[in-house]
Amino acid sequence: MDREKLFKDAQDIIIKCDNDRVEEVAKLALSEGIEPLEMINEGFRVGITKMGDLFERGEVFLPELIQSAEVMKKATDILMESLPKGIDTKRGTVVIGTVQGDIHDIGKILVVTMLQANSFEVFDLGHDVETEMFIEKAKETNADIIGTSSLLTTTMKYQKELEDELKKSGLKGKFKTIVGGAPVTQRWADRIGADAYAENASTAVREVQSLMGS
Repeated sequence: MDREKLFKDAQDIIIKCDNDRVEEVAKLALSEGIEPLEMINEGFRVGITKMGDLFERGEVFLPELIQSAEVMKKATDILMESLPKGIDTKRGTVVIGTVQGDIHDIGKILVVTMLQANSFEVFDLGHDVETEMFIEKAKETNADIIGTSSLLTTTMKYQKELEDELKKSGLKGKFKTIVGGAPVTQRWADRIGADAYAENASTAVREVQSLMGS
């Protein structure tokens, strides 16, 4: 079977949120001798990137984006099972949470889902997370990036507190940081010294990839 057609089918499955065909196409790719990582990168991951772009343009909505990410995860799980044990396929490790005093986390949950769909290992600390918890979890998991979400102007100060604590403890170079949330802006990220700012989930994936150099 034509490899390019299989890649295109994989992209279409993600964009159409076609949970019924994902297993069939993933297994067909394996039977045709396509490497699992190539099928993910050239097929399914291209689809989830396109879906993120459609979401940014307002052409699809939150439920469709979440559903497509779930289909992506199913495809990835099937393909990864065929790899020899011990091969590390993750693209990086992210610790993420909503800052202290803030209990909003729907947007953050979507970021987690999208990052996982793009092969990042994600440790979601939930909401109302104290600054020290972010740092301790990053140390424990040897994380590459710490992501913080703030949905209230009154809790944005804890994003700054994290940056200050990382600098004070000499960990600013070890862990990259990304900030987001409704009142958060690029100007705020620059002001507090964050490494990146994400306006939405698809932007967050691109920024995390950029921080990882991928």
